[in-house]
Amino acid sequence: MAVAHGSRDPRSAATISSLLDRVRSLRPDLDIRLAFLDLCTPRLETVLTTVSRAVVVPLLLGRAFHADVDLPGAVARAVAARPELDITVADVLGPDARLEAVALRRLAEVGVSTADSGFGVVLAAAGSQQAPSNAAVGAVAHRLSQHTRWQVVPAFACAARPTVSDAIATLQAQGAHRIAVASWFLAPGLLPDKVVRQAGGTALLAAPLGADAAVAELILHRYDGTNQGRVARDRCRPESITAYRQAHDRRAGAPGRAVRDCHHHAGLPR
Repeated sequence: MAVAHGSRDPRSAATISSLLDRVRSLRPDLDIRLAFLDLCTPRLETVLTTVSRAVVVPLLLGRAFHADVDLPGAVARAVAARPELDITVADVLGPDARLEAVALRRLAEVGVSTADSGFGVVLAAAGSQQAPSNAAVGAVAHRLSQHTRWQVVPAFACAARPTVSDAIATLQAQGAHRIAVASWFLAPGLLPDKVVRQAGGTALLAAPLGADAAVAELILHRYDGTNQGRVARDRCRPESITAYRQAHDRRAGAPGRAVRDCHHHAGLPR
């Protein structure tokens, strides 16, 4: 069961559906279903009522509120309602070298050569109030710079800085002659559109990672990894939801109240 966080933008669900079609073509033996955490149907808890056993693969590019609270909360509620339900949760998709390779391909599609030192590249992601999530994006940007001749800096659509506009200004101040924006988004949507607006009219804009074969293979890798105990089933038992929230509150530094990602705290649609 592949679980995306959902968007009001229909392009997002269409892209995710196309991605899962690629997954099905690679593994026709699997019963592959799509569910969403928010804003789209079918919701995860609804789809879980139709199965007795499932591996849940989060279609998330990093660990933040969706992965740490929303997803385990939905699974815990489903298991509380049906204690016989056998659910295993796989790891999130990213960061992963395969996703970074897809991001490089998307840049190549718009004419950005890894050998061209004149480019400054912004790696644009959603952003989170959780510092480790943003730091993980920064680490991806650093790795991209190590494998190319570009200067690469992270930027965020909301909830964190620098913004895309700020990152572009930084790169230009450091001597970049041309600017490209790499997308650390799985699918089109309202936040990627915000990135486009912030980039202005002169930057080269790479598409989201999308329904790439490498992303489909990574989803299956996460699925197969559950057999090696990547995520223990007891993390998703009903009694775990309180522990999840308490642990998340401690990490966020706000006792008694979980800090949500930019889609929620800023009131932004996705």
